[in-house]
Amino acid sequence: MSVADLASAEWLLRPQTQTIFAALDGAQGRTRAVGGVVRDTLLGRQRPNPDIDLATELLPEAVMARAQANGIACYPTGLEHGTVTLKLGETLAEVTTLRRDIETNGRHAVVAFGTDWTADASRRDFTLNALYCGPDGALFDPLGGIEDALAGRVRFIGDAGQRIEEDGLRVYRFFRFSASHGGQQFDPDGLMACADAVNRLSHLSRERVGHEIMRMLALPQVALSLLMMAEVGLLGFDDRAARALVAYEALGGQSGTARLALLAGDQLAAAQRDWRLSKEMIGAAGAIEEAAALMGQDRVGEAAYRHGESAVEGLAVAAAREGWGQARLAETARALAAIVVPAFPVNGNDLAGLGMTPGPDMGQTLARLERAWIDSGFVLGKPDLLALVRT
Repeated sequence: MSVADLASAEWLLRPQTQTIFAALDGAQGRTRAVGGVVRDTLLGRQRPNPDIDLATELLPEAVMARAQANGIACYPTGLEHGTVTLKLGETLAEVTTLRRDIETNGRHAVVAFGTDWTADASRRDFTLNALYCGPDGALFDPLGGIEDALAGRVRFIGDAGQRIEEDGLRVYRFFRFSASHGGQQFDPDGLMACADAVNRLSHLSRERVGHEIMRMLALPQVALSLLMMAEVGLLGFDDRAARALVAYEALGGQSGTARLALLAGDQLAAAQRDWRLSKEMIGAAGAIEEAAALMGQDRVGEAAYRHGESAVEGLAVAAAREGWGQARLAETARALAAIVVPAFPVNGNDLAGLGMTPGPDMGQTLARLERAWIDSGFVLGKPDLLALVRT
């Protein structure tokens, strides 16, 4: 997509977006879209219903007053940073007043609101994120970021070390954007600054770091970036995990949850603690990890029975981790696809009918019968299994 085509973007032409722009003097150049939605539209990477970030000369109180006057719902989601979220229909726009940094200590920035667009651009992280456009699609590029965006260059704005000092999370963002928009090529100055900052990031919240990590793991190609993060000391994993990550992508794998299993292995509890990941995320990665272990033992049916769809990613993880050849991978994939797992035909009521009392012994018997049923390839029926109890 060319710069001229920005004006035809669906999100920009949407009536709700235009109404928000009109309420905030967009036509007069006082409010512009900024960042990812502009960048990715220019790159032809527009997503359905993208996040819309707006920058404005208006103070937050004026944004809220104008929104209310025009029937636009508003939420003071970050007033301390000059941010208000507006909602009109299904369109969400996060509106932030132009800012310039007064003081930074790596954790909290003291900012002043203003009307200087170049100053606002200069306090952002990378040149490809300092792109703006008005309601007519006219591009405003005060730092020449469009050239970097189109060339796939992820460069810090100004001094990389200073940008990182302002917000240490930018170290993680450097690697994420290098993977998503930089072809996993690393700007030398940025890489050096990130390596220098690795030991000064302990103040970052685990939730923010975990959020960045999971966004990285969900990218189509990220193995080389993860390896570079390990090389500079930002991540820690062994050579086996490194080889498996590369092999997983070579197999076409793109699941962030599977990559988490490859990275963490049997240390998922530590990953949950260090990155504040949800129980659901850890549970999903754990299912893939367990399925992969069963696949490695050629217990394909059991993997399918115990872990359902996770067995598919478990197969890819096992193949990547253990270096399977194409023949074994294809054969196991065919076996997995052919399996139709019925419901386990025996329950506690069946055993109670044989005179067993609910308790540990019944649980152990059910587990033994389940094991026999799985080992039979799910062929044994209820009469066969209950016969094992009688004997």
